[in-house]
Amino acid sequence: MASSLNLPLLLPPLATSLIFVILLQITTQFHHTNASSISSQTQTQTQTQTKALLILPLKLQTPAPTSRNLTFHHNVTLTISLTVGTPPQNVTMVLDTGSELSWLHCKKLSNFNSIFNPLLSSSYTPTHCTTSTCKTRTQDFPIPVSCDPNKLCHAIISYADASSIEGNLATDTFFIGGTAQPSSIFGCMDTGYSSNNDEDSKTTGLMGMNRGSLSFVTQMGIPRFSYCISSGDSSGVLLFGGATTFPWLGPLHYTPLVKTTSSLPYYDRAAYTVQLEGIKVSEKLLQLPKSVFVPDHTGAGQTMVDSGTQFSFLLGSVYTALKNEFVAQTKGVLTLLDDANFVFQGAMDLCYRVPASWASLPPLPAVTIVFAEAEMRVSRERLLYKVGDVAKGSNDSVYCFTFGNSDLLGIEAYVIGHHHQQNVWMEFDLINSRVGFTDTRCDLASQRLGIGP
Repeated sequence: MASSLNLPLLLPPLATSLIFVILLQITTQFHHTNASSISSQTQTQTQTQTKALLILPLKLQTPAPTSRNLTFHHNVTLTISLTVGTPPQNVTMVLDTGSELSWLHCKKLSNFNSIFNPLLSSSYTPTHCTTSTCKTRTQDFPIPVSCDPNKLCHAIISYADASSIEGNLATDTFFIGGTAQPSSIFGCMDTGYSSNNDEDSKTTGLMGMNRGSLSFVTQMGIPRFSYCISSGDSSGVLLFGGATTFPWLGPLHYTPLVKTTSSLPYYDRAAYTVQLEGIKVSEKLLQLPKSVFVPDHTGAGQTMVDSGTQFSFLLGSVYTALKNEFVAQTKGVLTLLDDANFVFQGAMDLCYRVPASWASLPPLPAVTIVFAEAEMRVSRERLLYKVGDVAKGSNDSVYCFTFGNSDLLGIEAYVIGHHHQQNVWMEFDLINSRVGFTDTRCDLASQRLGIGP
């Protein structure tokens, strides 16, 4: 999600693993093909390429829902383990493509399992207020930095669920897969409020991955990165570095990243912003004026592609039109939940009662998200999400539509979330300023890269 909103990644209640992959060097040039299987030549090429990859584990962890009417909240899910400081200290960080500043808990509290202790690191250097880092590189922070009593650069990071974290900016050496990244800028945080203490206590901090000046991507000079997240409990992949052209991966469909130099109150310049142009249910295009998809003079209405938010959210008028059309096309197929007060995660009010006798969901009309120059098709299990049982003693289940109403969350934006990117190869090409994607089996992609079962 965007840094102005900082909505961290929310995922289904699964215990699984992804794989974190850094592209160090590519020695063989590849071209896209539509091969349905891997030939011996393809296997050889893939093996050659994966020898140039550094692989680290990336873990998914999410608790099961504890109540029916769940509010939107910060939730730890996608983490990477690395070391920071001299000598190195082990830390675990949430990977968030919607945040800019990477930060670590630096003050020991009773509920934290892990912290970074700056007093034990000889390479730790606090950032003073007079530095250019503090004065100019924090311009995209939603809350302006300040100067603490010790003349150190103080930052406050807030989230849409009212969670917040604060502390001072500093530099230290980050070791990613054993490779040192000296003088990395991060937040050394000592206070804050969380709406989900149990989950937050399992990690040491957060790694920001958006386009901001202080994000991990920007500081490391990463030209592009890709990820492919599986559904279910299969492993997926995340790649940093060079072009991800594999012979078994179909051609990517690209939509340009939208850039603006204007500073607008509801526009996040550091987000991965694309132009939404329409939405289709089956092949029926919703009849909406084009103006509803264009940010207004305040910046409200931008469209952000975000792995840091689970579901997708649409501004009120567009959500209502999509909801009404989906209900109309599934009439007689799905049964609406007979609880008008049920709202999942505070913004998803289209839910259904699914009989226990159903082995699987029936065929459903696909929803196509129309971007400039590219389309993303959402179908099958990505359309409905199982929330839980209808009531105690009932075997029937509640499934909710995986598009929500931004207005109910107080978000002035369209957000394309992680759930709708499952089994989609996503590429963020910062050199050519574009986002590319194509449907694929992410579990097979892991195997082809030599990191799956």
